Amino acid sequence: MIIASNIEKSFGPQVLFDGVSFLINPGERIGLVGKNGTGKSTLFRMILGSEKQDAGTLSTPKGYRIGALEQHIHFTQPTVLAECIQALPAEKQWDHYKAEIILSGLGFSEPDFQKDPSTFSGGFQVRINLCKALLADPNMLLLDEPTNYLDILSLRWLKEYLVKWPGEMILITHDRDFMDKVTTHTLGLHRKQARKVKGGTIKFYEMIIQEEETYEQTRKNLENKRREMQNLVDRFRAKASKATMAQSRLKMMEKMGTMEKLSAEKNLGFRFNYLACPGKTLMNIKSLSFSYGGKTENNIFSDVSFSIGKNDRIGIIGANGKGKSTLLNCLAGELTPTAGDITPHPSVNIGHFGQTNIDRLQPDNQVLDEILRSNPSLSLQAAHSICGAMMFDGDMSKKKVNVLSGGERSRVLLGKIISHPTNLLLLDEPSHHLDVESIESLIEELNDYAGAIVIVTHSELILKALAKNLIIFHRGHAEYFHGGYEDFLEKVGWEGEPVVEKKVKTKMNKKEARKQRALERQKNQPTSS
Repeated sequence: MIIASNIEKSFGPQVLFDGVSFLINPGERIGLVGKNGTGKSTLFRMILGSEKQDAGTLSTPKGYRIGALEQHIHFTQPTVLAECIQALPAEKQWDHYKAEIILSGLGFSEPDFQKDPSTFSGGFQVRINLCKALLADPNMLLLDEPTNYLDILSLRWLKEYLVKWPGEMILITHDRDFMDKVTTHTLGLHRKQARKVKGGTIKFYEMIIQEEETYEQTRKNLENKRREMQNLVDRFRAKASKATMAQSRLKMMEKMGTMEKLSAEKNLGFRFNYLACPGKTLMNIKSLSFSYGGKTENNIFSDVSFSIGKNDRIGIIGANGKGKSTLLNCLAGELTPTAGDITPHPSVNIGHFGQTNIDRLQPDNQVLDEILRSNPSLSLQAAHSICGAMMFDGDMSKKKVNVLSGGERSRVLLGKIISHPTNLLLLDEPSHHLDVESIESLIEELNDYAGAIVIVTHSELILKALAKNLIIFHRGHAEYFHGGYEDFLEKVGWEGEPVVEKKVKTKMNKKEARKQRALERQKNQPTSS
C-alpha cells in the first residue's frame, strides 16, 4: 500500500500538486487519469524515488517492493529469454515457463526467445522490458503507457493477464476501454488535486462534472448575496440612523469570504473541414499487392480488393508488422503498390494522419507556421483559430516543433488536416499520445464527419465506436469483412482465441420457468452418501 499526504510539487512557476493526498489499499488496481501535463508520470517518478516532492510525504510498508515498466532500453544478456529470466525473483529463478508464457502473449514466437534482444525494433524492445516488469513480481506494479507499442492481440492478452494481477498496480494509459477493464479504482489528477473513486473513468469524470457544476452554482449564489448586501450598504451608509446596520452587513460580507471562478480547462474543440463529393464511391482498390524490393516472395499483402464509399467507416486491424500502415500509405499515395490498381474519384480530397507525417513536421517551425504551411490560402486569423482548437492558445502557437511532446505533435498534425477541406480521412493511430479527454473529443468529431474514414487502430474502444466494416490482416492474408468489430469477434474471432458467442435470450412461459427453477433447486441439493 501507499500513503500520500499533502504532496506539493512545482517546476518553476508551474504548480503540479498542491496538497495532494491519497491512499492505495492492498489489492487495488488503480487507473491514473488526467490531462497531459497534470503530473501523472511525475507522480510515478516520485513513487519510485527518482523525483523528490517539494513538501509532504509518500510512505510504504517496510520491505515493500515497487516495480515499473522501464522506458530506458539496456540489455545485458545474449538472448531474449535470458534477458527476461534474470528479472525473476531469486526464489523463482527456475520458473522459465513464466517468461515464455508472457513473451508469447506479447507477440514473440519460440524462435524469437533465442534471438539477441538488441536486434528487435524499439516497440518489441519495450515489450521485453514489460515482460521483465511482470516477471519481477513486485508488491506494486507501475505501468506508464504499456499499450503504446502493443498490437490488438497483445493488448487483449495483457488485459486478461492484468485482471488477475494479485498485488497493487497503478496504470497510465490513453486507452480508456483497456483501463476500465483492468482497474478496480480511478485516481484522477485535476486542478492540482487528486481524487480517487471506486470504479471506472466515466464514474470519475461524472463526479468531477457534478462537483464543478455545484461549485459554480454555489459561487453564483454567493455573488448574488454579496451584491444584494453591497446595495444595502451603499444605500444606508450615508444615513446616521442606518450606519450601524451598514457596518453589520459589511462584517457579514467579510465572514462570507469569496469563491474564485474556476479557470477554464483546455479541451480539443474542432470540426473536420468537409468538402462534398458528387460520387458515391471515393476510391476503388483492385487486386492490390505490395512487397519491398518488388519480389513476390516478400509480399507484405497481396490481392486486396475493396471500395471506399462516400460515408464509409473502415477499420484496418491485425498484429504489428502485417502491413496495415503500408496499405494505408498506398491509399494515401505515399507508397507505390507492386501490383493492382487504386482508382480515386476525381473530386477526392484526402486528409492523411500517418506516423511518417508527424516525423515530417519541421523542427524549427512554430506551430502556427506548420498550420499555415499546410494551407497557404488560410488567413492568419483562421490559422490562430485552428491553433486554439488544438489547445495552442496565444503564445503557445509560437512553440517550436522540436520542443513539443508526442501528444502535442499529434495535435499539430490534426490541425494541419482540418486546415483544408477533405472528404476522405486516412488515419494511422490518431489517438497515439493523446490523453483520454482528447480521444473522446476525437471520437465524437470522427462520428460527426460527413466524409469517409479509413483508420488503423489497436484501440477496441475506437473500433467499437466507429468501424462499420473491417480490413483484417490475419491467418497469412488480408480480407475485407462486412460488419463491425463486435461482429468480427462473434463470427470469426482472433486466431488462437475462442469465438465470442452471442447470447440469445429466449422467453419461457410460466410453466417452463417453474420447471427450470425446480431443476436448478434439485441440481443444487446435496446428495446423500
